[in-house]
Amino acid sequence: MASKHIALVLSGCGVFDGTEIYEAVLAILALMRKGYEIEFLAPDIPQAHVFNHLEGTDTPGEERNVLVEAARLARGKIRPLEDAKPEEFDGAVFPGGFGAAKNLSTFAFDGKDAKVNEQVSEFIRAMHEEKKPLAFFCIAPVVAARALGQGVELTIGAEQQVAAAIEAMGARHVVKQVHEAHVDETHRVCSTPAYMYDAPILEVEKGINACIDEFSTLLAAQPEKAV
Repeated sequence: MASKHIALVLSGCGVFDGTEIYEAVLAILALMRKGYEIEFLAPDIPQAHVFNHLEGTDTPGEERNVLVEAARLARGKIRPLEDAKPEEFDGAVFPGGFGAAKNLSTFAFDGKDAKVNEQVSEFIRAMHEEKKPLAFFCIAPVVAARALGQGVELTIGAEQQVAAAIEAMGARHVVKQVHEAHVDETHRVCSTPAYMYDAPILEVEKGINACIDEFSTLLAAQPEKAV
C-alpha cells in the first residue's frame, strides 16, 4: 500500500506572526512516525505584519512573505498553496500560531466576522468535499469554522471568547484539555487545543499525538485512490 500523502499547511514562521514552530515540528514527527509522506504548502502572500519576538513588539514598515518565511520551517522544500491540487493529497494538517489568525484568515482582526484567504478556503473546502480528513491545532480551528461552518465540531480548548466566535461562525465548539483531541467523524475533522493553553511542550505533544491518531483513523477509513 502506498504511503499516505499529507499536506502540512503553514502560515509563516514564528508564533506571533506565523506558524507556531513547536506545533509544526510535533506535527512532522507525529506524521512521520505513522509513515506518511509530508509535503509543505503555504500561500504566496504578504504577512499581515511582522512581529519582533525578542522585543514583543510590531515592526512597522517591515514586510515579509508567508511562503518565504514558511520555507524556513520546511528547510526550503515547500510549494505555493495555489499550485497544489486537493486530489494530490490524502489529508491535510494545519498547525496553529497567530499566522492562522492573521495570514490564513483575518480572525485576529475581525473575530467572528473574519474572512479566510481565498486560496486557503478553496483548498479546505475541496478537501472536505472529497471527504479527506483535516486536522487543526491551537487557533487554526477558527479557519475551519469560517471555511466549513455547517455545524463542524472543533476545539480550541476552553477559551470562551474564541469558542463563542466559532459558534457564531456556524461551527460547534467542544471543550477539550491540552492533552486531548476532538474528532468530528461526520465532517472528518479533528482538532486539539495545543498552545491555546499555557502548557509545557510535553502536554502539547500529547494533544497533537492524540489528534494525529484520530486523523490516522480517519485516513484508514478513507477509500483508496483509483489506480
